Amino acid sequence: MTHFIHSQINVNGRLMDLSQPRVMGILNVTPDSFFAESRKQTDEAVEAQVERMLAEGADMIDIGAYSSRSNAEHVSAEEEMARLRRGLTALRRAAPEAVVSVDTFRADVARMCVEEYGVAIINDIAAGEMDPEMFATVAQLGVPYVMMHMQGTPQNMQLNPHYDNLMKEVMTYFAEKVDRLRQMGAKDLILDPGFGFGKTLDHNYELLSHMEEFAEFGLPLLVGISRKSMIYRLLDITPQESLNGTTVLNTIALLKGAHILRVHDVKPAVEAVKMVGKTQANA
Repeated sequence: MTHFIHSQINVNGRLMDLSQPRVMGILNVTPDSFFAESRKQTDEAVEAQVERMLAEGADMIDIGAYSSRSNAEHVSAEEEMARLRRGLTALRRAAPEAVVSVDTFRADVARMCVEEYGVAIINDIAAGEMDPEMFATVAQLGVPYVMMHMQGTPQNMQLNPHYDNLMKEVMTYFAEKVDRLRQMGAKDLILDPGFGFGKTLDHNYELLSHMEEFAEFGLPLLVGISRKSMIYRLLDITPQESLNGTTVLNTIALLKGAHILRVHDVKPAVEAVKMVGKTQANA
């Protein structure tokens, strides 16, 4: 059965077509993200990273100022806002027209980024669970909203993740949230299965192997697998050595219906999109 996917999202008043998968480059303005090379602290480093990702073919930039790695330090809203103000100012200087997403679970932070810096997309790892105001804020701002599945919080999510039925529980989680957001008038919803968030190694691969089931929602899918532990723990390597594994899993995700790849390494992801697209066009 083929499910109709709403494959256009409104970004800053323009329609972005997701029927051809898009690549979202990661910009961390944090001192402690798990992949050291992705941390950008100075204005010059932010500008250089943005310019490089766009030159390599990124369709959007996802800026985050709160590390969501396992056991990450909790950062105050004030500190998160200060980091984002600085990062977004540098980003906008380098690329005034870029489509920007903000990776935050705080409604106030999301509002500031959209209203003051023209951020186009809100990317919430907590799907409204860590800020009860988030859903109403998203609905009011009228911007695309990425909601991710996570069990627990970044501080405790990997302590002992357990599911009686992983796919059923993740699907139910999304069904309830999509229903609530639609009732509030939110538009352009995007689902992120949440690889590595409150999931064991086996959970992550089970999720990936069943990923096409999310097509039931008729919503675009964002996949963020880049250099995560499901790669480096399985292969007994480091995040620095995980680019090849990332490309393999991104390719599988594309074949299973991913619309957006969120990545540290833009060029290899853009190449994967191109090759999978060519394969499917000739099927």
